[in-house]
Amino acid sequence: MQKRCLSPLLLLWFFQITVLHASEKPTERERVFTSYDSEVLEKVKKAIKHNNNDFIAPYNHLITAAEKALKAPLVSVMQKTQTPPSGDKHDYLSLAPYWWPDPSKSDGLPWIRKDGQINPLTRGNNVDEPIKDIVFDNTKVLAMAYYFSGDKKYANRAVEILQTFFLNPATKMNPNLNFAQGVPGVNTGRCFGIIEFAGLQQIITTIEMLRAEQGMDDATYNGMVNWLSEFVNWLQTSKLGLEEKATTNNHGTWYDATTVAILLFLKRDTEAKALLETSTKSRIEKQITEEGKQPEELARTKSLSYSIMNLNAFTNLAYFGKVLGVDIWHYKTNKSGGIQQAYEFLKPYTGGNKVWEYQQISKIEDEIEKLKKLFVMAGSKMKINTFCSFSDNIKDKNDIDSLLRVCL
Repeated sequence: MQKRCLSPLLLLWFFQITVLHASEKPTERERVFTSYDSEVLEKVKKAIKHNNNDFIAPYNHLITAAEKALKAPLVSVMQKTQTPPSGDKHDYLSLAPYWWPDPSKSDGLPWIRKDGQINPLTRGNNVDEPIKDIVFDNTKVLAMAYYFSGDKKYANRAVEILQTFFLNPATKMNPNLNFAQGVPGVNTGRCFGIIEFAGLQQIITTIEMLRAEQGMDDATYNGMVNWLSEFVNWLQTSKLGLEEKATTNNHGTWYDATTVAILLFLKRDTEAKALLETSTKSRIEKQITEEGKQPEELARTKSLSYSIMNLNAFTNLAYFGKVLGVDIWHYKTNKSGGIQQAYEFLKPYTGGNKVWEYQQISKIEDEIEKLKKLFVMAGSKMKINTFCSFSDNIKDKNDIDSLLRVCL
């Protein structure tokens, strides 16, 4: 995910806006967004309205994507061709992506694991995972387009998508992941499937952007609050949810990030803070070495991909901690490193000065770009100028996410 460093003239303009309106700001302002600084996003919106050159290209890309999303058909969990073991198509269903039919067995059962190699059978119309991605991506794009342009047609379509996937009785998804990432011949669902909903932060941002500009009605908003409340309860109490929480790699980190994000959105700050103080700090101690290595991720066939993925989750948690007054960003022990040490370990690989020496079966160049964007994202969220400077070396400086990841 990419953020932009601003030109001196735009920074001066932002400073003037800040000074002019300083007297209007309350000492304690309401939290508008869970994952972003509302003041920064408001400044980006004003800059777009003033046709500032720093944002023209990504904004145009956003509107193009939003126009495409407007024309996309509504989708729901009811469209999959396979029925979950519960007999209820409203239950989400997916298959473990790295598992394949056993060629030595006539029926292929039980499936066997090939780490890092995605089985195409797990991505077809017999499961919900592809549909879920469409919902998450399209609602995010439409909400951003509405927030930055003010055109109500984008908000209306985003609301329709949310209602269809989450709320309408005939098409809604039940708030559980009991049948996510099952392995044929082994089980009907696993705790590891929970990570497929790490993108719920996008849904939360969608809701918040629409509400911030009066683009979502109360009934839809209350419905989404209820759905997320039921889902986070499932995360905190179900067998699979508790198993995922107990994992010691990126799955556990993303469990924390997803759970804390929902709790923050629901204004359940005490619970969110408690999770950061206990579970998240414990993960840092166990997952990051003094040198900044993430051993669980380095052992994978896509070691750089998973190191980035895990550090992304930790960075989100550090931002949530910043909001709640829990210092996750600097946390480490005498026997472990912390999030900053993890960044320092990965830093030499961003400029081509050091070759990645661990296994990485997917294209390394693509992962290096993701790593640079991760640095900029962290720089934006944690206000670190040296991290923000990585934006100078990102190939696609005008991707849509640059409107959300702005360094001030």
